[in-house]
Amino acid sequence: MTLTRVALSRAVSHALRHEPWLYELETDEAGWVSIDSLVDALRLEHGWASLTAANVEEMVADASKQRHEIDRGRICALYGHSLPGRIERPLAVPPEELFHGTSPAAAEIIRAQGLSPMGRQFVHLSVDRGMAGAVGARKAPDPVILVVAARLAAETGVPFYFGNEHVWLAGGVPARFVTVDR
Repeated sequence: MTLTRVALSRAVSHALRHEPWLYELETDEAGWVSIDSLVDALRLEHGWASLTAANVEEMVADASKQRHEIDRGRICALYGHSLPGRIERPLAVPPEELFHGTSPAAAEIIRAQGLSPMGRQFVHLSVDRGMAGAVGARKAPDPVILVVAARLAAETGVPFYFGNEHVWLAGGVPARFVTVDR
């Protein structure tokens, strides 16, 4: 595989979000690993002999969507995990509304059953309609934007977690807090 920023971002996301054991990485309870361990693993797995920690740091710093965080020589994925066991995140008070883009067929199910994380650890919610629309466009040519009454849901005990400035996370959101954007 050629070492491009896109390829590197995908490989880092796969290693940290989904299958760290394939890379022989041991994440801590919050999903962190040392950057040096990650670089060594990616060199072996992908044959990227020239990969450096600086390449990973540049990829994270220059990303249009912040999917990873670096702190004191360690790196973690901010969201999107499908690992067994839940990545620990601190509870946070969400904004009044958050948004979720999806297909028309999924929107009908969500309106009846609520939002659930499916194969991931958390439901991903966008801070604005535009981002939700872009996410939904990956699922359908004419996506549906759902509005989540996040603050009200949080006040009734639904836990929310800050992902980054564009993404909030929830373990699930009951249908009564979800409406179709009009």
